[in-house]
Amino acid sequence: MWFKNLRAYRLTSPFQLSPEQLADKLASRAFTPCTPSQPLALGWVPPTGIDDASLVHAAGGKMLLKLRREEKLLPSTVVREQLEDKIAGIESEQSRKVYRKERLSLKDEIIQDCLPRAFSRTAHVDAYIDTRANWIMVNAASAARAEELLNLLRDCIGSFPVLLPQVNNAPAATMTGWLAHRNLPNDFELGGECELREPGEEGGVVRCRGVDLLGEEVETHLNAGRQAVRISLRWDERLSLVLAEDLCLRRLKFADELMKENEELAEDDPAARLDADFALMSDALSTLQDRLITVFGGEAE
Repeated sequence: MWFKNLRAYRLTSPFQLSPEQLADKLASRAFTPCTPSQPLALGWVPPTGIDDASLVHAAGGKMLLKLRREEKLLPSTVVREQLEDKIAGIESEQSRKVYRKERLSLKDEIIQDCLPRAFSRTAHVDAYIDTRANWIMVNAASAARAEELLNLLRDCIGSFPVLLPQVNNAPAATMTGWLAHRNLPNDFELGGECELREPGEEGGVVRCRGVDLLGEEVETHLNAGRQAVRISLRWDERLSLVLAEDLCLRRLKFADELMKENEELAEDDPAARLDADFALMSDALSTLQDRLITVFGGEAE
């Protein structure tokens, strides 16, 4: 349940559904495993991990959701080899050329034939809707995975307008200033990793790891005009993260002291433990998100 990544989206209007109403709507797309010929299945599962539990877990004005994703693994090399063999056989036996339209049709036939025998890979994407602060927080490093969850949510409830956070101060310029002028906000500490990029679409990228970010090596790159587009940080002794210029937080790691706060709870009451852990995690993430918005000059109009 503890998020490893965070993509935050601003709700453009207050979320009106109750947890019970939302759960009823999500039930229309509850997870069903892939059929033999189906390459991908998406659906909602209980965030508590209990089979017959609600599809929405609510606590403190926040609603926790879990998307399950099952995908058939069909290596492209296997498809390509079978396709080339089939084309070679047709061209040899029928003495004719196989053109693009037929190639695509043959490829589809091969994929449909192979899918029932393909292995499946299952993954989960967690998210919570903060109805008081008007955010949805998605545990995804990839924009595509986050959008998958948001699109399925829209399919279920009809409309769910959100925007990526827009700030007044450009994150890349601000993070570059932290390194160049050594003026990091007081509640943040530098880690040992950053990514520096030259301006322009074809600008080169330099990745530094295990170095002093305020040292001479990084300073040389900054003096050459490169900007910090990704930087590792520790925040408020509560968690560490890698912050990117799109404000996505990756490789979240919560402090042991924070994660141990609920150790005294009985292990035979998983619902109480989930409530307590969710409260700790969501409070930290929501506070951090608000802090980052402030650090980058507030939300743009």
